[in-house]
Amino acid sequence: QVQLVESGGGLVQPGGTLRLSCAASETMLIIYDMGWYREAPGKQRELVAGISRGGSTNYADSSQGRFIISRDNAKNTVDLQMNSLKPEDTAVYYCNAEVPLGLHNSVTYWGKGTLVTVSS
Repeated sequence: QVQLVESGGGLVQPGGTLRLSCAASETMLIIYDMGWYREAPGKQRELVAGISRGGSTNYADSSQGRFIISRDNAKNTVDLQMNSLKPEDTAVYYCNAEVPLGLHNSVTYWGKGTLVTVSS
């Protein structure tokens, strides 16, 4: 299976910044969409930002204007630049990647998550 490893989480004050990174274990692999999701305490996992292989991006309303997602197809990495962080952004952030299995199927892989805590 494809392994996804996240890094960059930590404690930051409101208004601060963090950069999350995610790397796939296999670089010689075609990956379609990649993205970042988050899961706050007591809440469902939700999309933060997504990016296609061609670079098209999609942001949740709460992320728009504050976060920037980017990827490197050669390295199979995806980053999330998080600016102007708010306490409401506190969550475990998960990387995901969609990998094709053939003409009709694909599999979505998830990382183990990295904790982001925004607090003064």
